[in-house]
Amino acid sequence: MDKAALQEFLEREFPQVAGEFTIESVAPMALSVRLNTQEKHLRPGGTVSGPTMFALADVAIYLAVLAMIGPKALAVTTNCSIDFMRKPAAGRDLICEARLLKLGRVLAVGDALIRSEGQEGAVARAGLTYSIPPK
Repeated sequence: MDKAALQEFLEREFPQVAGEFTIESVAPMALSVRLNTQEKHLRPGGTVSGPTMFALADVAIYLAVLAMIGPKALAVTTNCSIDFMRKPAAGRDLICEARLLKLGRVLAVGDALIRSEGQEGAVARAGLTYSIPPK
């Protein structure tokens, strides 16, 4: 799936997050997604919350998988490990660079690196595994 098809799929299948995520780029086994940060994503102190960063990593790997296998809405997360490394810059969007490390018949394993726009260094890193539904 290309960038336009993935964005349309996300908006159609997950209307509850419509407008929150923008796909920046799609390449073989890789994808970049922007979190359009809103007030509801912030925790006390004005920084993006951990659960929001988890959602960004999860959506990015999900879309990277779909970019390779097509629109399989029932691909699901089976594992996630996330490291929060530094506080995101206040009021800035987050950008997640996702890459698939393995894309098998049943499982996909990916790595997600989250950066805060305009800030040096990653704010979080996540490793995720997805289960791919049978054909």
